[in-house]
Amino acid sequence: MSETIKHECGIVQIRLRKPLAYYKEKYGSASWGLSKLYLMMEKQHNRGQEGAGIAAIKLEARPGTEYIFRERAGGSGAISEIFDKVNGAIAAGHREGISDEDLPYVAQFYIGHLRYSTTGRSGLQYVHPFLRRNNWRARNLCLAGNFNLTNVETVFNRIVSEGQHPRNNSDTFIMLEQLGCMLDTQCEKLYNQAQADGCVGQALNDRVEEGLDLAAILREASAFWDGGYVITGATGSGDSFTFRDKWGIRSAHYYMDEEVIVVASERAVIQTALNLPTESVRELKPGEALLIRRNGEVVLEQINEPCNPRPCSFERIYFSRGSDAAIYRERKRLGALLVDSILREVDYDIDHTVFSFIPNTAEVAYYGMMEGLDRYLDEIKLERLQALGPDAGTERIREILAHKVRTEKLAIKDIKLRTFISEGEKRNDLAAHVYDITYDTIEKGVDNIVVIDDSIVRGTTLRQSIVKILSRLQPRKIVIVSSSPQVRYPDCYGIDMSRMEEFIAFHAAINLLKKAGRSEVIDRVYEKCVASHEQSDSEVQNYVKEIYEGFTYDELTAEISRLVTPEGCPCPVSLVYQTVEKLREACRGNEGDWYFSGDYPTPGGTRIVNRAFENYYLKFVKKGDN
Repeated sequence: MSETIKHECGIVQIRLRKPLAYYKEKYGSASWGLSKLYLMMEKQHNRGQEGAGIAAIKLEARPGTEYIFRERAGGSGAISEIFDKVNGAIAAGHREGISDEDLPYVAQFYIGHLRYSTTGRSGLQYVHPFLRRNNWRARNLCLAGNFNLTNVETVFNRIVSEGQHPRNNSDTFIMLEQLGCMLDTQCEKLYNQAQADGCVGQALNDRVEEGLDLAAILREASAFWDGGYVITGATGSGDSFTFRDKWGIRSAHYYMDEEVIVVASERAVIQTALNLPTESVRELKPGEALLIRRNGEVVLEQINEPCNPRPCSFERIYFSRGSDAAIYRERKRLGALLVDSILREVDYDIDHTVFSFIPNTAEVAYYGMMEGLDRYLDEIKLERLQALGPDAGTERIREILAHKVRTEKLAIKDIKLRTFISEGEKRNDLAAHVYDITYDTIEKGVDNIVVIDDSIVRGTTLRQSIVKILSRLQPRKIVIVSSSPQVRYPDCYGIDMSRMEEFIAFHAAINLLKKAGRSEVIDRVYEKCVASHEQSDSEVQNYVKEIYEGFTYDELTAEISRLVTPEGCPCPVSLVYQTVEKLREACRGNEGDWYFSGDYPTPGGTRIVNRAFENYYLKFVKKGDN
């Protein structure tokens, strides 16, 4: 993606199933689990560069000693900062002669988290894991996740009505308090039952810890949640869980053997850390929880029945690392499915067209596009060879076989220019040079340029930088290809795309409405969005879809092409977008495409898109600024 979009978060959970001495003897260190935590967090660094945190829980700590350790830091260097502190504390313990079992952070259970703030809330207080402390081990709760609740106000009001007083109204705080309160209630009930049975001392504590039912807590709490989430958590007594939303929006994968149980946001991360084949790592099902008892027993339990599962397609297009086997195949397929549209855009003049890609994240789609073009060219070669007949000369055959698709590294992302030191036109001029070109790679005025990106959201980088710099090569035509469809609608499940005015496709539709003299559509949609506040979840619809109705896909694409063409551009510029139908064909089983289709999997998502349009209307239309 040529434009930076903050997205989601990353989680890791590690549970060692053997005593620490086992790992020291087999792997040479009691910190083996901690090392795997570090590796898996670094491998998911792409999922969060605003902060990171870890928690370690000792399962056999002696009374009077600490058993929950937590470390958090902000900034893109948070992982290094955290593990520098952790390793320093462990080294200091070694110097003091402390045994492995008592060293800080050396434990049998770990949670790791990487954070991107997508709701405007930043700072260390919002960095996971969150911790709810208590003198009773079973009542301690450590929580981290990759989530965004769309109905946090509803959940907040519900727990307030029950007498609680949350200190914060963010979804993470609310989840922690809601689950913590339910944990307290369950522990209190177990305590009273054990006490009535005559249990005292350690026996009473054991009865409470052995009787915990985290599945029941998750089932009761999640009945009121709307949104995309994977949450992982643990009690101080060692019971833990990872739980995925029933719509399957957010992703979670796991692996287990007799030594370790591991959960992470991405499959390939687990494969790399533990050197595993693809088939060994499984995906948590929508609505399913992986529950681990303090004795290491594992239960996979269906907490909520799947509800029209819609796994996020942007995970496949862009967010997840392309080293995952399935994602790699899907991205190549996305590129290949664009070939027919690209050929039409260059009038099938493959001899005078040079193909390339823009950001590195589009490289895999580029390979798929090139393979598709090669197949097309092979068919042409075959026809030409067959036309030669049996008496074809060797030189002519060689000439046909030498016909190749032309490819060059045209656009190069340069160093991050410090545009904050300038203002106005000087700042815009610096922004235009974020990308550079490889000079003398095409024939001026003769060759077309085709460059593929994985998505086009705002279009500002295209207009201000990429198209300007590519036009210096003086091509006959510039074609920008997006391996994903037109981004038309905001996300509400943990991606920083929340405002209608951010989307160039939306601006194109608004422009077309005004040009067609149909501005009343904008007012009508606003009125419907306001009226939707009184509708039930079963009644509410995405009324913003009406903004795009009446225009073909090609009409919108043509208007977007006009918008991304900078003033004075010496050559024509056109765009080619993937279609939603072909996206679904490439990413079967991952049809969470609400960004493109407007089909939100939850009522909360539909309400938020309507609210986003209201905000746009009040900010730009009602004030007459747009």
